[in-house]
Amino acid sequence: MILGDGLFHFLVVFFRSSYDMYNKRQRKDATTPFADAAALVGPCLSFDDRRRSNVFLKDQIPTTVAIAGYVLFAVISVITVPFIFPQLKFYHIIVAYIIAPVLAFCNSYGCGLTDWSLASSYGKLAIFIFGAWIGMNNGGVLAGLASCGVMMSIVSTASDLMQDLKTGYLTLSSPRSMFVSQVIGTAMGCVIAPSVFWIFYSAFDLGSETSGYPAPYAKVYRGIAILGVEGLSALPKNCLNFCAVFFFVSFAINGLKEVAKYKNWKIYNYIPSAMGMAIPFYLGSYFTIDMCVGSLILYLWERADKRHATVFAPAVASGLICGDGIWSLPASLLSLAKVQPPICMKFLSRADNDKVDAFLSG
Repeated sequence: MILGDGLFHFLVVFFRSSYDMYNKRQRKDATTPFADAAALVGPCLSFDDRRRSNVFLKDQIPTTVAIAGYVLFAVISVITVPFIFPQLKFYHIIVAYIIAPVLAFCNSYGCGLTDWSLASSYGKLAIFIFGAWIGMNNGGVLAGLASCGVMMSIVSTASDLMQDLKTGYLTLSSPRSMFVSQVIGTAMGCVIAPSVFWIFYSAFDLGSETSGYPAPYAKVYRGIAILGVEGLSALPKNCLNFCAVFFFVSFAINGLKEVAKYKNWKIYNYIPSAMGMAIPFYLGSYFTIDMCVGSLILYLWERADKRHATVFAPAVASGLICGDGIWSLPASLLSLAKVQPPICMKFLSRADNDKVDAFLSG
């Protein structure tokens, strides 16, 4: 559902942008599809939104620069990655860079919609694709993990940049300055991250059960890579069938939503988001509860004072997200102090619940 929702919106944006560029070239009254910023912004937005859009659009990053930069780094990766991981050939890297922009768009869309980057899910997809392609005898396990790293680097960077551009849009910052800051930070990370890893690798026994850094995710991803090289036969029964069915269900939901929007049907606001439905399956029920409570607060706020809700909702949402993240620090301190919560809640199956009731009654 995550992949289907992202691909659907990618195709929608692609065809709409292509159609807009075609019309403007036919009229020959604009050089880019976004040249007429005022027409794009529209009169239906508030003054603040029109101002933000005008500032954001007048200082764009040239498309040629973006394409040239992506091609340059693709060439660098094609040359260097096979030297680091001989199991990956140059054509594997080329294929990864061809499909990465589509997955990067899907992740950026999902991150903007739910504030949750799903780069790891696209990385696991790369493990299965390249692991099955290369095979066990040719080092498919290591190649799958390496391709996962390449894919996650591209996809996660795209969502991070989109979040930065969103912040720049809200704060009237220049998109170019945000992009340059991202480039500088990424360049610093290329030096700092390996250095920190080397310090940990030299000082501690990484990956060992007895050390303070057992790296449990390494075992998880290695297990996924082993499944990937064994092919579809290693997956649980009907796993691929479920995946394909809900992929097309996601397309159907989005198609119905687009038709309802075009026809101005009243059911448009009640058609669920496929991405919103899929995230709870991926992350767990706690995320669903947060989203439900937040949506309820926003709904009641809009009913009471729509103007203030529209203006201050992003600030309130940012504060709630920040508070939820910061709470992990006191939660860790309470856990270290072995403080037990005053109440505990569990969800059991019917059979287990009957056993508990029988035990308590006995």
